Amino acid sequence: MFQSDFGVKDGAVSEMKGVAMGVSTELRLFDLTHEIPAFNIWEAAYRLQQTVPYWPAGTVFVSVVDPGVGTSRKSVVLLTKTGQYIVTPDNGTLTLIAETQGIGAIREIDETVNRRQESKKSYTFHGRDVYAYTAARLAAGVITFEQVGPLLAKQEVVALPYQHAVMEGATIKGTIPVLDVQYGNVWTNIPGELFQRLGVSFGAMVAVRVLHGGQVVYQGEMPYTETFGAVAVGKPLAYLNSLLQLSFALNQGNFAAANGISSGGDWTVEVRKKL
Repeated sequence: MFQSDFGVKDGAVSEMKGVAMGVSTELRLFDLTHEIPAFNIWEAAYRLQQTVPYWPAGTVFVSVVDPGVGTSRKSVVLLTKTGQYIVTPDNGTLTLIAETQGIGAIREIDETVNRRQESKKSYTFHGRDVYAYTAARLAAGVITFEQVGPLLAKQEVVALPYQHAVMEGATIKGTIPVLDVQYGNVWTNIPGELFQRLGVSFGAMVAVRVLHGGQVVYQGEMPYTETFGAVAVGKPLAYLNSLLQLSFALNQGNFAAANGISSGGDWTVEVRKKL
């Protein structure tokens, strides 16, 4: 399963898949996305968190959003507690999956063994030369997880800072990890169970503040509804998305664009019940 910020306008993705098929033509190759915004490690972390739980144990993921390619950052394979493997630079990409799926073990890739031998002078395409190659060898059974390389301490995994979903008094705080990019809906990391502690029922109003770097970008009120059509076209609403996390939208509109909202670890949200 491949994910990257490469896009599909050139041959980079095909090169990675070609390397994998060169290891074994029996492998089945899939794409998570190649439309991660350039260098956006945070979104790579979120897309893994969003997707990994739905794939069976033994699935090998390759995530390449690697602005530090060729530097001293480590190349690793993480085995989740639920049995999936993630091959990636250790640059924060593992932040969320380490929390939600848990770390079974993590190993640094030994590039003296797990690297395309003809790539020794290539320093800027580890996605092809190290990650796709190692992932394919692991998935095909050419190497075991133990043969990836030396074990690393779980607590050494690089983690990006962000606002965890918490309740403080009558207010719930969280992060805007990602936008529903096709429609401009704003997704938060606030789970429905936590939101329900506000005692909000369908049709009740909630007060919402969105901040970027601590500065208020949006402040408003909207009803909590089951679905978009519960409000008039162009009106805002709060709802639970497909991951059962609190989200905000305009019915048949783009809430993020209309209010200048983006996503990432420095975008936070505060929600309370309107009294």
